[in-house]
Amino acid sequence: MAHYRAAESKREQFRRYLEKSGVLDTITSVLVALYEETDKPINALDFIKVHLGGAGPEPADTDALRMELADLQQKCNLLMEENKELRNRLMQYEASTEEGAAE
Repeated sequence: MAHYRAAESKREQFRRYLEKSGVLDTITSVLVALYEETDKPINALDFIKVHLGGAGPEPADTDALRMELADLQQKCNLLMEENKELRNRLMQYEASTEEGAAE
């Protein structure tokens, strides 16, 4: 009997902790939103994840984004090099036109 009370006490403490931290209210509101949804989503778990804010990109999306990031970084580096080269050419051109104007 004492073991039952200890387990019940821990359970009650945990329930109060969840209630105090707002977890129960948040979960309840998400479940109510799912219940009130006229067109029920195919995947209820995804609905809950999205409404709790825990939905991140899918692994396939993450891989695609990493590949796109690497590609864009490479393009950025090429453009930076081209920009540097063009600035050098411009400086040379400006220097030569200044020398020609001075003569």
